[in-house]
Amino acid sequence: MTELTSLRPVAAVLVSAVAIVPILASRGRPNLREAWTVLAALAKLGIVASMVPGVLAGDTYVTDFGTFVPGVQFVLRADSLGILFALLASLLWLVTSFYSMGYMRGLDEHSQTRYFAAFAGSLASAIGIAFAGNLLVLFVFYELLTVATYPLVAHDETDEARAAGRKYLTYTFGGGVAVLAGAVLVYWLTSSPAGPGTTAFAAGGIADLATADPVVARVAFALLITGFGVKAALMPIHSWLPDAMVAPTPVSGLLHAVAVVKSGVFGIARVVLDVFGPDLVGELGMGTILASIAAFTLVTASVIALRQDNLKRRLAYSTVSQLSYIVLGLAVLHPYSLVGGLLHIPAHAFMKLTLFFCAGAIHVETHTDDISNMAGIGRRMPLTMTAFGVASIGMAGIPLAAGFVSKYFLLIGTVETGDIVFTLALLVSGILNVAYFWPVVYTAFFESPGEQDPKPLVEAVLGGRFGERDVAADGGRPDDDPDGESAGPADDRGHADDHGYADDHEGQGPLDDAEAAAHIEREHGPDERPAWEHRRWTGEESTWLMLGPICFAATGSVVLGIVPDAAVFLRIVRLVVSGVTGVSV
Repeated sequence: MTELTSLRPVAAVLVSAVAIVPILASRGRPNLREAWTVLAALAKLGIVASMVPGVLAGDTYVTDFGTFVPGVQFVLRADSLGILFALLASLLWLVTSFYSMGYMRGLDEHSQTRYFAAFAGSLASAIGIAFAGNLLVLFVFYELLTVATYPLVAHDETDEARAAGRKYLTYTFGGGVAVLAGAVLVYWLTSSPAGPGTTAFAAGGIADLATADPVVARVAFALLITGFGVKAALMPIHSWLPDAMVAPTPVSGLLHAVAVVKSGVFGIARVVLDVFGPDLVGELGMGTILASIAAFTLVTASVIALRQDNLKRRLAYSTVSQLSYIVLGLAVLHPYSLVGGLLHIPAHAFMKLTLFFCAGAIHVETHTDDISNMAGIGRRMPLTMTAFGVASIGMAGIPLAAGFVSKYFLLIGTVETGDIVFTLALLVSGILNVAYFWPVVYTAFFESPGEQDPKPLVEAVLGGRFGERDVAADGGRPDDDPDGESAGPADDRGHADDHGYADDHEGQGPLDDAEAAAHIEREHGPDERPAWEHRRWTGEESTWLMLGPICFAATGSVVLGIVPDAAVFLRIVRLVVSGVTGVSV
């Protein structure tokens, strides 16, 4: 491995951070504001992509800013694991930027300038996480990501959105404290009379930890995994994620596919592979414990998803489950499982982004959020629902989609290690994936309004929040309050809508009651549940600013499933695993 001094890692971080200034300066000029967003996304992707050939050849790009705290350098390093996350985040930010334009304009949303600025800040933090050279630098960007994404979670400014934002901050800042405590313990464990300690990442783990006190090492490992496990949504520290579905759908895509939850599993990957190393994790007995938590999470979250009628909440619990596939692969510690877990990072990103993009398009075009109201919607939105079906196939691990390849490696890894319980957990979760995705596809294409089966499949209370009001998708308030009375039309700022438009809102505002009724009648006719209006496959169902990203993400899901060896992500994953284990997979 060759370390090359380069400004490209810091440039990749700064390009979107610097873009915040012109985005904010373009308030009131949406075309210019969105042009800055796209230019920054293209520049970030170009910088990250320029380092991929060198990383595949064994090079590491390093930007060293000198001493951060005594004994710790502020270093950004673009190594193979970092480039995996950075390439994924920068590519999908570009796609999500186009989708955001169609979504935010389609709903005539408020505070769009703040939205795009926060998005840019979030991606700057995510790339900082990817290229952090040690635990303390990773901690800094991990906390910055929380700060940058809070305005997105609480974007709608309703009581539900603010409550979701507070919960998000409480959980993620608490996780950050655990990460800092774990990093301090690692530094202390690696200190000696001969010199200061270290938190710098090293392929296969920090050598000095192998001779450290095993009890304290276990505590440090547990703190780090707990801290990163918050954003990875491991149970029981997962409940912030379904509640955050009150945010606009592109934000849900950011949370679930591009940055936030992926930063959690990426942090766990750094701890397992580059701080403690697979060998030491196995010796400490922490791998089995972590794998057990992941197996419990992936099965339980799948069961809870069965009872969610709101499409975004069903997808949210699906994310909780799918993230644990990644953690399980890392915790099993076999080279095949490591490949499967790391490959599921981009596989899940493409598939879940497709699903959330589809949910957002449905919301924008039909104002429909519940699966029970989607009977026959495939006629109204054929391209969208077909993409949803393709991504669902991949999420269930069916061949010819990305999820099959990553889950195949995971299964082989658990079989090779003899962990049959984990093998069974993977198989059961796969069946449950079919059980909660198939009803959506079947309802859309094979049922008509008034004839559909009740959804969700499971009515018993199996999880989620108790004694609280449900959070409606995309920031909308539930139609009725818990006492059965209609919610008031005005919020605490006196606006007669649920969005609280600010001064930089561009457009004519939301539909009033008469216009909304007319919209529903145009779509559905005067009856309660008539047939959907048929639309052709040529883009009539929505704007191409939304359909284009949907098709791109769905195509990526197929490409990763059909030609995985030709996809650069698998090549990077193989490089990571061979560097850590010395085994070529």
